[in-house]
Amino acid sequence: MKYPFPKVDLHFHLDGSMVPEVTWKLARERNIKLPGETLEGFKQHLVETADCGDLGEYLARFDLSTAILQDETALEETIYTTIENVKDYLCYAEIRFAPQLHTRKGLSQREVIEAVIKGKKRAEKDFPAIRVGIILCCMIADYDNSEENFETVRLFEEYCNYRDIVALDLAGHEDLVPMSHYAPLFVSPKAKGLPMTIHAGDDGKPENCSLVIDFGATRIGHGHKCYYNKEVLQKVIDTKTTLEICLTSNVQCKTQPSYQEHPAKRLLDAGVKVTLNTDNMILGNLTLLEEYDKALSEAGFTYNDLITCNINSIEAAFMPEEDKPPYIAELKKYYR
Repeated sequence: MKYPFPKVDLHFHLDGSMVPEVTWKLARERNIKLPGETLEGFKQHLVETADCGDLGEYLARFDLSTAILQDETALEETIYTTIENVKDYLCYAEIRFAPQLHTRKGLSQREVIEAVIKGKKRAEKDFPAIRVGIILCCMIADYDNSEENFETVRLFEEYCNYRDIVALDLAGHEDLVPMSHYAPLFVSPKAKGLPMTIHAGDDGKPENCSLVIDFGATRIGHGHKCYYNKEVLQKVIDTKTTLEICLTSNVQCKTQPSYQEHPAKRLLDAGVKVTLNTDNMILGNLTLLEEYDKALSEAGFTYNDLITCNINSIEAAFMPEEDKPPYIAELKKYYR
């Protein structure tokens, strides 16, 4: 195997990483029309639309999977098969989703969370080589969804246990609404010392990275734009904040012009805790192994950098601290 070391993906979205065969089956069962007349046609559509004009176009592609994931059976089967799809090459993953997006046909956010936990636990029992944590996302929206967001926060505080529900996030079209608008969501989790990773510094301002650190985030979803503001970059370094870098997603969404110009390697060399992740495996038409290929061939990373990024991932993972040393010790064996 080209990358024999243990591999970690800290940033991938459930609704962007549905297995195509499962998506097709669940859609047909629910009489939901997908692009393409056949499964192969649908797969080709995913390939052809992976490269988007901007982040807004990219996010609109989630409408297909969201329409399907509106009942407990679909949610449980999707999390199970998504974990099954990565079990052979990931040792640890954190999968995120927004409960409020799955309540359109009558489910409560609690029922959504319970269905996902049920499928996740079943997958871990059947595939013991991989361990999974679930991250709950609040959502940035151009309408007042504060009630839904605060409900997500309340449920996160209730469920957070470092085994199943492991962290809180804020996702969506960054700067659609000023990031400061969402500060109240994080007051209680920060006061309680609960784990948070927040999307920032992707298609929005570098200063958003500084803001979410103040909110209490120890990790930033994407965060690559911090490179363009020296004060923000220094704050990221000084606070040891981890960046969940998703190279291909950033290029596809046009938040970076190319792999070659992506600052990820420069961030790593500057002392930032960089990790490499997929974001949306199926919508982005990639695996983590392919992301590593791009990191090596086009983004300036070395083989040893990949080991370091995975060590950074384990160190920043929302799992009990006492569980981390064996992963790190194993990874260090693979340095060349």
